[in-house]
Amino acid sequence: MNLGSIESLAYLYPEGILVLSILAIFLVDLCVEDKERLGNIALIGAALALVFTSGLSFFGVRFIEGLQGAGEGWLFHRMIALDSFAIFFKVILSLSVVGTVWMSLGSREINGPNQGEYYGILLASGLGMFFMASATNLLLAYLSLEFVSLTSYVLTGYLTRNRRSGEAALKYLIYGGVASGTMIYGMSWIFGLTGSLDYAEINAALLQNAPDHLTLFIALVLMLAGFGYKIAAVPFHMWAPDVYHGAPIPVTAFLSVGSKAAGFALLMRFFYPALSQSGDAGMWQFVPGVEWPQLMLIVAMVTMTLGNLAALNQHNVKRLLAYSSIAHAGYILMGFVVLSDEGLRAMLFYIVVYYLMNLGAFIVVMVVANNTGREDLEGFRGLAWRGGALPAAAMAIFLFSLTGLPPLAGFIGKFYLFAAVVKGQFYWLAVVGILNSVVSLYYYARIVKTMFLDEPSDLEGEVALDPHNGSLLAILSVATVVLGVYWAPVFDFADRSTRFFLGS
Repeated sequence: MNLGSIESLAYLYPEGILVLSILAIFLVDLCVEDKERLGNIALIGAALALVFTSGLSFFGVRFIEGLQGAGEGWLFHRMIALDSFAIFFKVILSLSVVGTVWMSLGSREINGPNQGEYYGILLASGLGMFFMASATNLLLAYLSLEFVSLTSYVLTGYLTRNRRSGEAALKYLIYGGVASGTMIYGMSWIFGLTGSLDYAEINAALLQNAPDHLTLFIALVLMLAGFGYKIAAVPFHMWAPDVYHGAPIPVTAFLSVGSKAAGFALLMRFFYPALSQSGDAGMWQFVPGVEWPQLMLIVAMVTMTLGNLAALNQHNVKRLLAYSSIAHAGYILMGFVVLSDEGLRAMLFYIVVYYLMNLGAFIVVMVVANNTGREDLEGFRGLAWRGGALPAAAMAIFLFSLTGLPPLAGFIGKFYLFAAVVKGQFYWLAVVGILNSVVSLYYYARIVKTMFLDEPSDLEGEVALDPHNGSLLAILSVATVVLGVYWAPVFDFADRSTRFFLGS
């Protein structure tokens, strides 16, 4: 199926819902004084986008036929793919937007007269991520990534009276501009080598006409600057600690789960269907002469190692979670270098797990900040004995899951990643990953120890968990535990989503 622009609109229900929600927010913002209503509109719009993406029935209408295998193909003249891979990431991205909007409604940082702009730009960023996940053309991939980046700069600097927020937005803009320029320069090399921006045509050209290996390798390294910047992989990670530290906490959570997931979607769709071909027994074969899996092997090991080592001395919890996020990008990349459906499946499953535990950790940080105005480790001192027993218990669940301890979801996620790596005979990568998990236990356990074993001082006040934040915290913590003992439905969903539409 290869549809034109008009016919393709019938398959863009989720994107259409987000566009209508954005317009509604901006229009209602002109008429109402109670700006909290704007957040409710954003929440409803994001939830409807999730329902439509999931292919559920609402008022008797079947929204997405692609889930039943019908209607897979290209939209907008081969610019977008409608396949199970795109639907998987749209579900994750919709959940990221829903979770971020829910957090924002309970955040003291977001309350203010500019909530209309905030929620509208937040949904617009989610819309751009949808296109990142389904783009099958380098032009649309670049435009969608740039659109997400521009909206992320604005969200990062939302606290206009906060110098730290403005500094973070400026650094994000500078790093993003350099990475974007480098990536589009690499794309121009790809176009020069293949004569096309279409992924399928790029793949055919590389397989039929052997390009100069050095030229292609340089082009891929240049493009990796843009992809690596989006997922915060070393050496393109420099923006993450300052941006995570300075942005409002809901925005930081959104960047850590939504933006990272969209970056991985863009990375996987380009490096697999465009630069590799599917082989027997679920294995992929890369373009001869270009050893990009070996390059990504080094990037994965360095990323997880630097992230974990840099997190050891952090005293600000947001900054610590930023380095943790860098380390987890390295863990996810382990499945990327295996070049198999098993590695892809492990990556997709871990992205779901990472969403649960990382978003939950940032909610606890927000609850503490709402009550005490502090984001550093001292603000968590004796949290369990200051009225915050439930947030402290939930934080312990999320942190131990991030470490990969059983019987939590993080253990299952890492198990599948390590299993794929060992099956692919990347033994050194598995050893480095295990050692890094051991290192991460130190700084995660330090937070748990501070919450439960340290005596609270008179400087820290009581921490109250309101029902709004408590409900989302309960859902995420329970899901993290349940997914550690019964993960089959989510794993099956990830398994079905490893198939790219490659044309008929």
